Amino acid sequence: MAATSAPADLSAAMVMTPTALVDWLVILPVAWCILVGAVLMLLRHRVRVHALLAIPALALLVVMNAGLLYHVAVTGPVTMVMGRWLPPFGIAFTVDLTGALFALTAGLVALAGAVAALDDVNGSGRRYGFYPFLMLLMAGVNGAFLTGDIFNLYVWFEVLLISSFGLLVLGSERGQIDGAVKYGFLNLMATTLFLIATGLLYGVFGTLNMADIALKVQAAPERAPLMTLTALFVLAFGMKAAAFPVNFWLPASYHTPRLVVSALFAGLLTKVGIYALIRVGGMLFPASLAALSPVLSTVAVLTMLTGVFGALAQTDLRRLLGFLVIAGIGSMLAGIAMGGQGGFGGAVFYALHSIVVMTALYFVAGLAARIGGSSSLAVLGGLYRSHPGLSALSLMLFFSVSGLPPFSGFWPKVMLVKAALDNSAWVLAASLLIAGFLTTIATARIFLLAYWRPAADDTPSSTVRALPYAVLLPLVALTALSLGIGLFPEPLLDLVRTAAEGLVEPAGYIRSVFPAAFPGGLVP
Repeated sequence: MAATSAPADLSAAMVMTPTALVDWLVILPVAWCILVGAVLMLLRHRVRVHALLAIPALALLVVMNAGLLYHVAVTGPVTMVMGRWLPPFGIAFTVDLTGALFALTAGLVALAGAVAALDDVNGSGRRYGFYPFLMLLMAGVNGAFLTGDIFNLYVWFEVLLISSFGLLVLGSERGQIDGAVKYGFLNLMATTLFLIATGLLYGVFGTLNMADIALKVQAAPERAPLMTLTALFVLAFGMKAAAFPVNFWLPASYHTPRLVVSALFAGLLTKVGIYALIRVGGMLFPASLAALSPVLSTVAVLTMLTGVFGALAQTDLRRLLGFLVIAGIGSMLAGIAMGGQGGFGGAVFYALHSIVVMTALYFVAGLAARIGGSSSLAVLGGLYRSHPGLSALSLMLFFSVSGLPPFSGFWPKVMLVKAALDNSAWVLAASLLIAGFLTTIATARIFLLAYWRPAADDTPSSTVRALPYAVLLPLVALTALSLGIGLFPEPLLDLVRTAAEGLVEPAGYIRSVFPAAFPGGLVP
């Protein structure tokens, strides 16, 4: 007679209850982007339908991310695990307000880029796979913002890195290949450092779940190499975010690809590095990050100054904007260096603002170059007379990137300066104000030379040219969003402050992964 055995109790290792329908929003943005990207690759010989599929798909992605943000804002952080395995055994996707805000903003600019590509990316670029690469890039970006696992974060970095390589060399021109080599070399170095740090982290704690690490760091012995881990992660993410002194790759590569690719890169890629630094350094290793604050503050100041002085020295509009991206990264690093609700809140708000405004500024640069036949400030002129509407949009974006009211760049600048004054970080406060002042000079120089200065009679800028609606409409939408945030900042300010509070006190994040955790972060 065959022996019988009692059924195994899986409740301690697996999720036994059905997943609520709304919780599928946690993973749906990533799965959706991968699915649409795969469909577009299957239709690689029918490139005419790529835009018809990708643009509605990205619009639906925005709806998904908006629904996810609302769900998280109402219920708090949400966790979903793969294969029903409970963490730390299963890979967890954990979304709080910070990740949801980044994901929604990224979706908005990706949609704007997909629409602009209707005009900017020609048939050859579409045959090379612009829209499939864009969908896979967004899969990596959303995965990085939504994951709750360190190694999974590394995987999504790889996905977006590979996709960005494809977008960067779209067209296979000599300048694109040169820019891709510089971009790829340093980013591969950063990825290698990230993987080394991840391996060391697993060796120390035996887990890669972020909430589990946050718990174990509190009880880590003194001999645990927390400072080494934090320094490795800061270096890896700083390289990806284009922090000083490893930021030379950005202005050397961002001006080489297609306009819409440059715009998406300027808006998204460096911000993924900033997000990862906030998440890993600020939430998992707050004490070690605070100990590194003097180093981070120095890096932030040098990054800001490198950016603004580089912008002042440039005559090529797209190279100039690359240095403004770097200056903005310095402002975000200043917030991370200060830490706390004020510093992290200012860094998150500044990152969201920069995603929108830098994408729009690259659209402006592309339209100006199309009208004037060149990106050189020595050639451009008369844009205000020939295209007053574009000039008005450009001026609003120049105000926003300079941190002037009433646009979106004003409020994060105020938050960062206030945090610096509250922490007696006088050098950071002064650097933020000086960087803003010099950015104003750099953008005023653009406006005076390219827009206000009369054009030579024989230059294209002196004639009125119809602007492509495919680029103009996304530009108007992003500029309106910047103005709307500047005029009515309270909703976003409330969300950002709550998000920063969740980074400083991650009990809600931990509780969503380990429901038995006490608010103090200890598991019975």
